[in-house]
Amino acid sequence: MTSDTEELVQQILKLSEDIYNSIPLGIPSEWLESDLSVAQLRVLLVLQSQGPSRMSSIASLIGIALPTATGVVDNLVKKGLAIREYDPQDRRLVICKLSAQGQDLINKLWMSGRFQMENLLEGLSEEQLEKAHEVALILYENISRRSGENVGVTTG
Repeated sequence: MTSDTEELVQQILKLSEDIYNSIPLGIPSEWLESDLSVAQLRVLLVLQSQGPSRMSSIASLIGIALPTATGVVDNLVKKGLAIREYDPQDRRLVICKLSAQGQDLINKLWMSGRFQMENLLEGLSEEQLEKAHEVALILYENISRRSGENVGVTTG
């Protein structure tokens, strides 16, 4: 990366931080009403992003021991937010996935973020919205292109 490119990236990151800090962050009621621990929420987010996953992958991705991951998933199953199934190829392996209720909770949390984005776009002119759309499209195309390069969190 050239010096000018690095400087532009830093300016964009600073603006992103300033935007984030300027948004009056209301805590979504789904977060306040939830009795989820941080570890449980992290597991739900892994299951959302990775899809059905083995217990060892979950433990590795969130950086906890396998027995701890098992306990966290047990609690999510009791709450009806996750489902455990056996791998049809090897019944010794357990596959975890979001239940319909777990997916609904994650969707509600996502929608609160989407609502904040809508608030950011509200009041922009059509020309400004077109520019925002162009930037969003550029970012989407970049991440789509890079996803083939294993960008982001992956399962093992």
